[in-house]
Amino acid sequence: MVQIIALVKPFRAQEVLAALDSIDILGGTVREAMGYGRQKNRLHRYLGSEYNASFLPKVELTLFVHDRDIPAVVKAIIAQARTGRMGDGKIMILPCLDFPLY
Repeated sequence: MVQIIALVKPFRAQEVLAALDSIDILGGTVREAMGYGRQKNRLHRYLGSEYNASFLPKVELTLFVHDRDIPAVVKAIIAQARTGRMGDGKIMILPCLDFPLY
């Protein structure tokens, strides 16, 4: 079993979750996050004033899947989350130890 953490743009999150419906996901969570990366220290304009966008909104998907489902999950995330622009997000795959609960 592995844990897959995907950070995606908020407007792509629903499409990613819809693409994962057909894959056997053991469990997971979805939460709002703030991303910090190569886009740092850029000034943006909103209603005529500038603001610093060091932290940009992201959605963090934490999924638990069987090892055999890793390629399908990663492929589904990439297919729906990629926009071709900087800041599309990250995918991290972490091994999980399977301990029985007593």
